[in-house]
Amino acid sequence: MNKLPERIRIKDIARLANVSVGTVDRVLHGRSGVSESSRKRVEEILKQLDYQPNMYASALASNKKYTFVCLLPKHLEGEYWTAIEKGIHEATVTYSDFNISAHIRYYDPYDYRSFVNAGEAILAERPDGVMVAPTAPRHTKRFTDRLKAQGIPYIYIDSNIKEEPPLAFFGQNSRQSGYFAARILMLLAGNEKEVVIFRKIHEGIVGSNQQESREIGFRQYMREHHPHCNILELDLHAERNDEDNAMLDEFFRSHPAVKNGITFNSKVYIIGEYLQKRGKEGFNLIGYDLLERNVTCLKEGKVSFLIAQQPELQGFNGIKSLCDHLIFKKEVTCVNYMPIDLLSVETIDYYHSK
Repeated sequence: MNKLPERIRIKDIARLANVSVGTVDRVLHGRSGVSESSRKRVEEILKQLDYQPNMYASALASNKKYTFVCLLPKHLEGEYWTAIEKGIHEATVTYSDFNISAHIRYYDPYDYRSFVNAGEAILAERPDGVMVAPTAPRHTKRFTDRLKAQGIPYIYIDSNIKEEPPLAFFGQNSRQSGYFAARILMLLAGNEKEVVIFRKIHEGIVGSNQQESREIGFRQYMREHHPHCNILELDLHAERNDEDNAMLDEFFRSHPAVKNGITFNSKVYIIGEYLQKRGKEGFNLIGYDLLERNVTCLKEGKVSFLIAQQPELQGFNGIKSLCDHLIFKKEVTCVNYMPIDLLSVETIDYYHSK
């Protein structure tokens, strides 16, 4: 074999296989119009050379457009999912040279039919890739089964369903996060014999797989290390925020000795702001995510710790993985756990400045 240049070009492969440059190009891109004998010669040369095409340059030269759809829970501006959306937008700007677009669709996290209907609409669009925040596994499976049938790759964000593995998942190890949160809460609680879990719930639906998994991890730690500690529960109405204070008043009247609590959703500010308004001191409270109101409660001493999980990076990396898979033909890591970052009033400003 003749000596090859350091950078292998398509014309070098064509010369070695004794075919035209056009034939090599068709083989590399899986197009028709190549005889079986020519294809085998080209593939043999590619194998011998361990040739890796410059997918970045090929993608830039391509006119193909890629449409991604992201299915997220409905939310208000400034809530947790707003940061996910920011990451999605940043990724579409970063990869704009490759003709990608990402459209966001929404479902009601407390209404499974809303997820099903949104999924049907997305399937009708036939996008090139999907990023989805899963709902209950049985409803998510119906959607992902049809995505697989159509050959559409999908990414999970925020929570994972291992029984229905995606191309990639970005989010915390929810059980481990809840287990860790229980350990931190009990370091604060000391010998106290009662703790409370605050939830936002609607007709028995918590609204997030992530929250349910965190609670499972929390309870596992408590069984293993504090089996005699009583775990109280207060379910606030997800869609009747005006009743929160009255329900909290009644809870604390009924349980005046409880001094430690946790919520596994991103709305710990509901409890923190209540404690502030009522002038209630000495209550240890742990919550999740860096919403502005959560951070304010942390700085005012009404939240003891916040656990963060870099939602912007989740949104960005979800789109990046679809680009890596579809455009650059790269292998994508399936499970990508985000950090379990514990933040206090002393560290929050440094974290924000990263």
